[in-house]
Amino acid sequence: MSDTYDPPSGDIPVLHADHEILVVDKPAGLLSVPGKGPELADCLIARLAVAFPEVLLVHRLDRDTSGVMVFALTPHAQRHLGLQFEKRQVKKTYVARVAGVLAEKRGEVDLPIGVDWPNRPLQKVDPEAGRPAQTTWRVQRQGPDETRVRLFPKTGRSHQLRVHMLSLGHPILGDPLYAPETAAAHPRMMLHAEELRLRHPDGGAGQSFRAPAPF
Repeated sequence: MSDTYDPPSGDIPVLHADHEILVVDKPAGLLSVPGKGPELADCLIARLAVAFPEVLLVHRLDRDTSGVMVFALTPHAQRHLGLQFEKRQVKKTYVARVAGVLAEKRGEVDLPIGVDWPNRPLQKVDPEAGRPAQTTWRVQRQGPDETRVRLFPKTGRSHQLRVHMLSLGHPILGDPLYAPETAAAHPRMMLHAEELRLRHPDGGAGQSFRAPAPF
């Protein structure tokens, strides 16, 4: 993370709101929750609380990732959704642009991830102390020196998609932590949470929420 925090301005796009849940399209460059210190107080949940004072956190996206996030508006919804994430029942789809051309059209990364303690907040593949992490991926299209992929994380480890794509030798373009050499050529990290599929806390009906990638 860079030393200065300069979050984007503007309204947060609301994709869905009802008596139990709130779904928004998080902009890149905005923290999901407050960081440590007053200079990191501006964040997505604080902005949402202006219009939805009852808003409750369910999950997070990295500061530099954009896309679909669901929040609870009641304690019941927070518990219900939290269990779905914990039990890996929520289906998540991401879009990314990565460096290089992948040789295969699809695949899976099954590598444990742990904290890279000397280099926090970085994470790393850690076969000894890491927690299990799985990501499946599928190529959408390829250019001469980059590939657009859809990513389907089965687990929800910190920086999972960023570390797993790096492990393949194809880091996400514009990533300030894992591919800083590409950051100057890209206005943001090219990772977007495109779709969330979950069960509504009131009745359990399946629902899908999408926001197209802005890149």
